[in-house]
Amino acid sequence: MTTGFAAIPASGSYRLNNARVPACLVSAETIASDRHGFAALDIAIEDGVVASLLPAGMPGLDAGAAFDLDGGIVLPRLVDVHTHLDKGHIWPRRPNPDGSFMGALTSVGVDRETNWTAPDVRSRMEFGLRCAFAHGTAAIRTHIDSLGPQIGISWPVLAELRAEWDGRIALQGSPLFGVEAVADDAHMQAITRAVRAHGDGLLGCVTYMIPELDRALDTIFLTAIENGFDLDFHVDESNDPAARSLEHIADAALRHRFTGKILAGHCCSLALQQPADEARIIAKVAEAGIAVVSLPMCNMYLQDRQAGRTPRWRGVTALHELKAAGVPVMIASDNTRDPFYAYGDLDLVEVLREGTRILQLDHSGNDWVQSIATTPAALMGLPGQGRLNVGGPADMILTRARDWTEFFARPQAERTVLICGKAIDRTLPDYRELDHLMSTDA
Repeated sequence: MTTGFAAIPASGSYRLNNARVPACLVSAETIASDRHGFAALDIAIEDGVVASLLPAGMPGLDAGAAFDLDGGIVLPRLVDVHTHLDKGHIWPRRPNPDGSFMGALTSVGVDRETNWTAPDVRSRMEFGLRCAFAHGTAAIRTHIDSLGPQIGISWPVLAELRAEWDGRIALQGSPLFGVEAVADDAHMQAITRAVRAHGDGLLGCVTYMIPELDRALDTIFLTAIENGFDLDFHVDESNDPAARSLEHIADAALRHRFTGKILAGHCCSLALQQPADEARIIAKVAEAGIAVVSLPMCNMYLQDRQAGRTPRWRGVTALHELKAAGVPVMIASDNTRDPFYAYGDLDLVEVLREGTRILQLDHSGNDWVQSIATTPAALMGLPGQGRLNVGGPADMILTRARDWTEFFARPQAERTVLICGKAIDRTLPDYRELDHLMSTDA
């Protein structure tokens, strides 16, 4: 039986036949896949739960309605491990004047001081969540600018939204501040209180090559150990090969025998090291158990930008080499419509499509889709997310694309998103909803 996705029932039992699912995203002891890594499956759904995942065409599955997906790719809902919901959508009132990293820092700093009240932050964060939800995202980690009075504004907002979005998007928060602020005891105490009261057991900062870097990292690691926190850093977002704070983080993790999870974001300058230096740093990262997330769209937007000059590199880290060394690697959205990235919509299908092009993930294995699914889910402590498993919720993204070239050639705007087996309303929020916040005189 062939039918449109719109006919999928809101409840009860039914089957999705002739689905193509990346085998690396299916929890099953044995599953056959083709040379492109896809498994041809019939998916049985009973009252919002995946009842079975069986080879397509297997006889004996006659109960309930059947919907023929005609070889369309099916993904689980996806996981965005590095975003900035609190910065999102400020571009209309505070654009980046020149597209540079320093232009972004300055513009965001001014906007934060001028406009970031609780209602402002809440409205923009919720707008971003609504976008991500419509695109098929199941979990998000967002960095929260945590400087001075903003700590007491944004963290309670995060806690409120986490509770309100429970069951739709699993939301985590990690503090964001420059590594030099670690030397301020009062600041670190305020951060620790905020994470305990409103956070998800995460600590982190932006690291760069300051003389006190190792001392600051010792404080961060000791604070994390004392409080049972995991760590999430912004690292070496620079095209300067002398930016090697990633190696210092690895050294600190080994020095403190840290057993929690560590995520390092960006790590752009790693790709510009001499081969011997790159290999040494990657080996330390692997030994320390550090995971790495690349932010391909944002980094290509910011890095190596000089007026009147064509950029010479793509701004991304050495992701292939990290993966080959056994480092868990991911890609994520990063910023959306703010001075750090003027575009984006928290759409992980777009992130995977553009990441594949920017990082040349094609022709190098069939499992890169894990970078927006199972790998970030495991890092976030959400092992049931980012995969399809029998007994788990029927949370999926259904597409008409039958292979990766079809999938990446178009935005998949007509995808269907299921939550507990029910197709959600995928209407995206209108940017006009934020117009009342966009006055530069606010």
